[in-house]
Amino acid sequence: MTTRITRRSVCQLLAAGPAALSWMAANSMAADRDKKAQPRVLMPVGDATEVVDTLYPFFRLAEEGYKVVVCGPEARMYHMVTHEIPPDSNIPWDITQERPGYHIKAEAAFRDVDPAEYAGLFVSGGRAPEYLRYDKDLIRITKHFFETNKPVAVVCHGVEIVAAAGALNGRKMTTVKKCALDVTQFGGTFINEPCVVDGNLISAGTWHDYDTPFMKVFIEQLRKVAAPKGE
Repeated sequence: MTTRITRRSVCQLLAAGPAALSWMAANSMAADRDKKAQPRVLMPVGDATEVVDTLYPFFRLAEEGYKVVVCGPEARMYHMVTHEIPPDSNIPWDITQERPGYHIKAEAAFRDVDPAEYAGLFVSGGRAPEYLRYDKDLIRITKHFFETNKPVAVVCHGVEIVAAAGALNGRKMTTVKKCALDVTQFGGTFINEPCVVDGNLISAGTWHDYDTPFMKVFIEQLRKVAAPKGE
């Protein structure tokens, strides 16, 4: 069936056009406001960031209404890896074996991050912290969260970043046992427990310890800084 176009219908379309555009613009602005109002947690990554260390908190925090902003040396895609001692290896491993994992995209480069815009910091592990700790902008970012007493969650090799930031003097934390020196040589006390809470510093040994109060305590502290919209 062919629809007849009349001068009246054309005028109605023209009249509706500006109104429709105004409605779309208003909704777009509201969406932008909601996005900015959503509390955010910063998560630094790099190539060889550990998969489970990173993805579990990434999705768990989103469930609680937080926007996890992934950042890296550059705003690009990064390779994640799995770290595990093979359970059925013919030749035993004394240390974790590294295998390729998923990929994750960093939204921002460290140099462009204003840490004042974030409610907390999550530092995951893997091999990435070995070189990320030399990034001056990441150290600047990390220091901010300790100077302002915002919650910082650290797992496994993430200790290497907070240690390089000079944030462990007089602090207690846990990490994977082979990184205990990264705590003690920077003035901290290593506690051989699955989860340790020392003020705003919440630490877990490895992702195997995520069944402890680790994430629960981190989320509780985040809520004291900025509750998600609607709460």
